[in-house]
Amino acid sequence: MATKYERIADALREEIRAGQLKPGTRLPAETALAEQYDTSVPTIRQATGVLVAEGLIEKQHGRGTFVRKEPTRVVRDNARHQWEKDRARASEAERLKTGATERDTGLTINDLVFEASYEQVPATAELAGMFGVPEGTTLLQRTYRTRYREERTPLNRSQSYLVLDMIASNPDLLREDQEPWPGGTQNQLWTVGIELDRVVETFQARPPTPEEVEELGLPAGVSVLILRKVGIDTTDRVVEVADVVLPGDRTELTFTTKLTRW
Repeated sequence: MATKYERIADALREEIRAGQLKPGTRLPAETALAEQYDTSVPTIRQATGVLVAEGLIEKQHGRGTFVRKEPTRVVRDNARHQWEKDRARASEAERLKTGATERDTGLTINDLVFEASYEQVPATAELAGMFGVPEGTTLLQRTYRTRYREERTPLNRSQSYLVLDMIASNPDLLREDQEPWPGGTQNQLWTVGIELDRVVETFQARPPTPEEVEELGLPAGVSVLILRKVGIDTTDRVVEVADVVLPGDRTELTFTTKLTRW
């Protein structure tokens, strides 16, 4: 037999699914809900805790409890890299029209808020081994967050690494105020004569850190996907390493593999 808090959670869940409580709607205060359901505030907290864990509602500090809006979905496929390469040498006017994030979300550039921060850091042993450079070599670490203008949390968080000496001939590539760069990283690399040959992507899933839960607005129990993206140029040299944290509740990965006919 269901407990009282489970029955209250069921009732609120049904109202949300039926559209009686619409996304963005603020729920009554806990004391008002306790009166409505003839129960105690702790029981209401148990009930709403169930719905928070299911991702149906969210508690915003200092504001109250709201029906959670369905976050913008990102559909990421492996054709995006060729799409970006096809545009890397296009005119700036053409490159300004749209970028990879807009392609993955169906949003426009005006729908998005971009945040970029650059820092010069020494290469760790792992990154130095990947780039084939001595440990401690200066890298440009670029951290990106992009969010839909109507949402509070970013679609993902990306940290990209480039060998500083490899790109220093174009000073604009060292400036975070040049972001978002029309045409993305492939165009940036092309400005210093680097052409990508292939991109190797490796995915792993893990529980989020407390910082990732806060930053990405993750419901309880939602994992993150960690994408390690390695860009390799036409001379077989690693030219970019990026780690992207993808929220599991709004990311869809689609891979289409063309098979040679017999």
